Amino acid sequence: MKFMSTALITGITGQDGSYLAELLVMKGYRVIGAVRNVHSAKQSLPVGLRNSVELIVWDMLDQHRMMEVLSEYNPTEVYNFAACSSGIAMYDDPIEVGEVNGLAVTRILEAIRGVDDKIRFCQASSREIFGEANESPQTESTTRNPRSPYGAAKLYADTMIQIYRQKYNIFACSAILYNHESPRRGLDFVTRKIIHEAVKIKLGFASELHLGNLEAQRDWGFSGDYVRAMWLMLQHEGAADYVIATGVVHSVRELCEYSFSRLGLDYRNYVREDKSVYRPAETSILVGCADKARIELGWQPEVAFREMIDMMVDTDLQNLSRNI
Repeated sequence: MKFMSTALITGITGQDGSYLAELLVMKGYRVIGAVRNVHSAKQSLPVGLRNSVELIVWDMLDQHRMMEVLSEYNPTEVYNFAACSSGIAMYDDPIEVGEVNGLAVTRILEAIRGVDDKIRFCQASSREIFGEANESPQTESTTRNPRSPYGAAKLYADTMIQIYRQKYNIFACSAILYNHESPRRGLDFVTRKIIHEAVKIKLGFASELHLGNLEAQRDWGFSGDYVRAMWLMLQHEGAADYVIATGVVHSVRELCEYSFSRLGLDYRNYVREDKSVYRPAETSILVGCADKARIELGWQPEVAFREMIDMMVDTDLQNLSRNI
């Protein structure tokens, strides 16, 4: 088969990696999934992708292995989704977070510089680099002020990308991603936790859901839209960093209300606010302004908040109903 281009994706078994792989396969790419364990990774991929991508062994801490892979497969594009979690585990091991989310990106950049400096690279960055932002909405020029090891490591990676872009003319971009969800999101993230528990309550597997601050607000988008933005970034004539967000916020309460109502339930009968995990509201609303991506890349989100929630509820309902 003749392919249009070759793309290498780290973190291909995760939410974003799998959606990007599907997009690139559809566009005629040869897709290489860089993973720690080929056998377990293949089992973790969506069924439709298992025969459409090639999986190879990759180590985020081994620059020599990175160079071997780049030399053998000659990708034109590299997308990095491999990272320690931004969920509840972001404080668990700050050294590993620094290695994988920060230094490993420099290893990839060095491997690209050493093998083929024409390879285009896109890094999945995060709104966590802004921490408690000093303005709202946040843009590419908002002051960086990370408040977690995860955010600090992502900021280090972003800074190195800018340095390699300026000093070595590497086509490298950071996608500053705001919260983005899908049926493939892990259960340690609040959206999936709420929806999964709501479905369990509907099916009689659970009776209550304990949450923190229901008034907390987030800018939630759909993962498939966000990886499309990253692909567009590498098709653009010049490398740059972009905020990728919907520009619209929803509260945790609204998420509960709509998710439960989709199942014919009133969330007030089941959701309990737990003061032990209560977090006060942020000083500034965490919402992104994606005007730069809209103007320069022609990107805008296509899946609305409620459509995304419907997708997640319906998928969990279908999967959990099999256990009845």
